[in-house]
Amino acid sequence: MKKIKIFVLDTNVLLHDYNCIYHFQDNDVVIPIVALEELDRFKKGNDQINFNAREFTRELDSLIKDKFPNEGISLGKGHGKLLIETGKQYSEEIEKSFPEKTADHRILAIAEYLKNQNSDRKVILVTKDINLRVKAKSVGVIAEDYTTDKVQNIEELHKEIQVVEDVNPDLINTLYQEYNGLPIEDFKFKYAPEANEYLILKNNNKSVLARYDKQLNRIMRVEKKRIYGIEPRNAEQTFSLDALLRPEIPLISLTGKAGTGKTLLALAAALQQQHMYDQIFLARPIVPLSNRDLGFLPGDVKEKIGPYMLPLFDNLGVIKHQFSSNSKEVMKIEEMLKDEKLLITPLAYIRGRSLSNVFFIVDEAQNLTPHEIKTIITRAGEGTKIVFTGDIYQIDSPYLDTTSNGLTYLTDRMKSQELFAHVNLVKGERSILSELASDLL
Repeated sequence: MKKIKIFVLDTNVLLHDYNCIYHFQDNDVVIPIVALEELDRFKKGNDQINFNAREFTRELDSLIKDKFPNEGISLGKGHGKLLIETGKQYSEEIEKSFPEKTADHRILAIAEYLKNQNSDRKVILVTKDINLRVKAKSVGVIAEDYTTDKVQNIEELHKEIQVVEDVNPDLINTLYQEYNGLPIEDFKFKYAPEANEYLILKNNNKSVLARYDKQLNRIMRVEKKRIYGIEPRNAEQTFSLDALLRPEIPLISLTGKAGTGKTLLALAAALQQQHMYDQIFLARPIVPLSNRDLGFLPGDVKEKIGPYMLPLFDNLGVIKHQFSSNSKEVMKIEEMLKDEKLLITPLAYIRGRSLSNVFFIVDEAQNLTPHEIKTIITRAGEGTKIVFTGDIYQIDSPYLDTTSNGLTYLTDRMKSQELFAHVNLVKGERSILSELASDLL
């Protein structure tokens, strides 16, 4: 007979996914009372983490009503029970090892107590805090990461562009001449490409850049285009611009290390198509480094967030420098900034705005959770195009990694969808020094 497990959830799991209590199958879920105390500190604010705190609290309230959660509340058919466990006295081992009465140690004491009280059942502490997992294991408590939204095969997702060798040279020549492409059956691919997958087709010195159009079931040639002063420098950038300029692809993820041109290309494409959209939003999540909050920066709110937005203004500056200072392109950019037709802002400030007929670029998307990514996309109205850019190996959020961040999750779940395109940019174009640093440091 299957033994029902007991999962003890850390606060960071509740803040990461407010629906997490329903993701443990028919096992029991325990919320430590200290986690509820910590949630109180996060309920006020406009960031996603504050929204998650409020949503979990509402969900908990709807479940409990007039019941007593220390007795166990059913989570529904196919699920176990939900319990809230009050604070427990430290065992001698925890007292000696962790004398400081922190929230983490109080949660650990509860997990150890449950383990001792349920010798016939497996008790598992679930936390996204690596240090707490190590601490738990050091005192004999099983601890795991929250893996519901983790992606297993990230190498496959973020691979280089597929190069297909020994393609019939006549097919390559025909692609250059045939605007409507060629049937996919003509190419006899060993592995069928995904929808909107980009390919380099080669035969000795002959080559052509191509895209698979799933709706037409044809291989289409991709042309190199110069837009708003920016010209692609490699195949990956050419592919990125192709996807960015296609109105039939409203959702795009561009991944790659620093200096590969992800955000610059997205901004140039947005400006090129400004007549098609009511607004261009260029946003990024604020994740202060070294655990330092915005409060330590001097000045008002605008001055505090300014340093975090500088990289976005830098990309805009690169585009402006392609033209003379009194050119119509530069004048148009200045006018759009003044009228807020082009808005560069922290992601939290976008909440509540209408996302209809908007070109929306989300930079540093690897610092978003899967739920945050979903929230952004599900708010997209008619005529909106959303572009997520980021480097999955440069994550500032302490509770996300290469397999659990929203950018990886998005790419994994959306691959093969006709409304989605993904390009992983590998070659750095900022400078030789920048690429060397990205590769070696």
